[in-house]
Amino acid sequence: MGGKHGKYVYVDRGDGWFVKVRVFKSRDPASPDRYLVLGFKTREPPLTYRVVKAEELPEEIRRLVESV
Repeated sequence: MGGKHGKYVYVDRGDGWFVKVRVFKSRDPASPDRYLVLGFKTREPPLTYRVVKAEELPEEIRRLVESV
């Protein structure tokens, strides 16, 4: 786990792009309020950051990640 104590993760959209997302650890894991999509996308995430599949996120966040 890297990147500022796990506050940020990269979400694999499945089309070759990764989107940076802020994770609030003190909130409910099933709640969409736990995630904040930053709108930064890249082809290769940094090696020290955790990569999460889009399917693991709530539906609202998944739609936001796909729209970036």
